Amino acid sequence: MLLPRLAALAAVITFAMGHAAAQADDTLQARVDPLIRTLMQEQGIAGMAVAVYAHGQAHYFNYGVASKAEGTPVTQDTLFEVGSLSKTYTATLAALASAEGKLDLQAPAKRYQPALAGVPLGDASVLELGAYSADCLPLQFPDEVQTPQQVVDFFRHWKPRAAPGTQRCYSNPSLGLFGDLAARAQQRPFAELMSQGLLVQLGLKHTYLQVPASAQGLYAQGYDAEDRPVRVSPGPYADEAYGIKTSASDMLRYVRLQMQPDGLPAALQNAIAITHKGYFQVGAMTQGLGWEHYPYPVALGTLIDGNSPRLIREPQATTRLVPASPAPREAWYNKTGATSGFGAYAAFIPAKNMAVVLLANRNYPNEARVRAAFQILEGL
Repeated sequence: MLLPRLAALAAVITFAMGHAAAQADDTLQARVDPLIRTLMQEQGIAGMAVAVYAHGQAHYFNYGVASKAEGTPVTQDTLFEVGSLSKTYTATLAALASAEGKLDLQAPAKRYQPALAGVPLGDASVLELGAYSADCLPLQFPDEVQTPQQVVDFFRHWKPRAAPGTQRCYSNPSLGLFGDLAARAQQRPFAELMSQGLLVQLGLKHTYLQVPASAQGLYAQGYDAEDRPVRVSPGPYADEAYGIKTSASDMLRYVRLQMQPDGLPAALQNAIAITHKGYFQVGAMTQGLGWEHYPYPVALGTLIDGNSPRLIREPQATTRLVPASPAPREAWYNKTGATSGFGAYAAFIPAKNMAVVLLANRNYPNEARVRAAFQILEGL
């Protein structure tokens, strides 16, 4: 008699848990739906995938279409370009090389790229490049810089603008060189290290630098400011700086692993911690590797300012943190990303075990992304 009773009790508990989870999902959807539908209408967004992790549960909310021409609905498996959110993956790859003793983050760039020997940028550290603080490198390469040799020539002829560690200038060339140095230290191509190494170790099965033919049907169509169909174009350090394409389900797994790395190899857990440390203070924002964070609780205005065009386009005075500050759990971690036709945002709060991911097939203002994510998480 005991076994049937236990089985019946287990069935009741399972039903109750499922019912509670469904209620939580419905309550959250009632909050997310009006926020996202209004956002999409205001910004002219065709499709969005939203993922939220809260109270130990993953929740997915999908809106609109992945392609206007085909009318394909967005799902949690739809692939979006995430632009500069790719920098957090690159940072993790470099941090893993550091944790495994293959890369010295404090070493000068010239150690891993001898072509930079004898020029000022070659003396900048790998870490400074990863935190956009080696020198005030530009946001993008000039249009005429396309080939690997032209990239090297650009760096060799770069005229110093600021002492290393004194200014933060958000820069694809800086972060791209950081990723390139990490690959050179391991004597393997960056794309191979990412696609066959890190993404596999993280258990990300639908995250790509180059979307394979088998997944092309899931790849959303992006739309530019004139509503023309567009996808990301290749360029110098595209893989390192802005090349990731991923789904809401894979991105939420990636963000959850930032908060719950248990179960990953020890070196990879250490690598995640390395990316979360604070290396430079830039106003209210603390610059990690890839990720940026703020003490929590945090005001919405602080997050909006920290992700504003001012922080992206203008040099910012920065203070080097020596030693690097430990990775705080009471913090709001975030990163924005965009390509010509896509906009993305991810944020997580380890102390609350909460995270949100917003993926859209249109590039829209960071303020709107931050505001929506903040309202979702604070509403929990």
